[in-house]
Amino acid sequence: MATHVPRYRRGMILGKFMPPTRGHAYLAQFAMRCCERLSVLVCSKPGEPIPGTCRHAWMRDMLPGCDVVHIPDNLPAAPEEQPRFWELWLPVIAAAVPGGIDAVFTSEDYGPELARRVGAVHLVADRAREGVPVSGTAVRADPYAHWRHVPEPVRPWYCRRVVCFGPESTGKTTLARRLAEHYRTVWVPEWARGHLDPLGGKCAYEDIAAIALGQAASEDALARQAERVLLCDTDTLTTTIWSDVYFQRVEPWIADLARRRRHDLYLLCDIDVPWVDDHQRDMPHRREEFRQRCRDVLLAHGRTIVDIRGGWDERFRTAVAAIDRLLGPLAGGPPVAAQQRIAGELAAGAWP
Repeated sequence: MATHVPRYRRGMILGKFMPPTRGHAYLAQFAMRCCERLSVLVCSKPGEPIPGTCRHAWMRDMLPGCDVVHIPDNLPAAPEEQPRFWELWLPVIAAAVPGGIDAVFTSEDYGPELARRVGAVHLVADRAREGVPVSGTAVRADPYAHWRHVPEPVRPWYCRRVVCFGPESTGKTTLARRLAEHYRTVWVPEWARGHLDPLGGKCAYEDIAAIALGQAASEDALARQAERVLLCDTDTLTTTIWSDVYFQRVEPWIADLARRRRHDLYLLCDIDVPWVDDHQRDMPHRREEFRQRCRDVLLAHGRTIVDIRGGWDERFRTAVAAIDRLLGPLAGGPPVAAQQRIAGELAAGAWP
């Protein structure tokens, strides 16, 4: 006969989660096992280094079975900042967690007083940070040093995105795969190939929309698995070039998608290698023109370019040197490209 284990009716976690870490995930998983329903309050102020909207979306992604509430008020962070601290905070908490709170879960010194103020018990989890030795402050200061403690939903904010770019048959796929092996990370294959193979390699105008969407979706999905850097075999800018070359037009939404999606580095592969035919490549006579189109598009969009030329080993060494420079100190923040990309996604409603 199974033994019934009594649990608290309603639990609460409160924090900034800037950013969420695996320590926060542990705290929430601990709390969920101790209560029937868990409310997670994500508190943010204007001007913080990571927008509260992002943190709220990440926590919702990490904790689908919890009530995750965003509190975007400019409230004091500690009682010593404001004599009316509890007077200001308690109504906000009551509105975010209606029906009362039975247990407060924290790993912080403020936990007992917070629990007392809301009429709940306090359960502390890993106060000494021994189980998961990390904090949001440490991750912000050096995310790569603490990468194993960065949850999957947060990784796209910090990971560098590098695109192997250029004309047909210039070794982009081989380079992306080899670089991913070198950096022990994942790479994003060219989505169009898998889509067009069953069609005999022939591309119709109606395929362009699927290719643009498929390439972007594949990249964003794999960014969650990246180890510091994500290697991409082409991107949506390439889709706009092919749409223009084949059909002399580009859908406005595809052009806008390509403009908003930011990458940190483009490895522009030169045509100084032999052409290799396959059933999808069909422009050996226009390689020079296509290379110039690629460069013009990258310059027009203000992208960072490193030219990749020479033998295969020389190309690889040039790419590694460029990426190693890219993976230098982050100076306490995510890549500017990541900030711009995610800000664009927020504005477009891509985050829940």
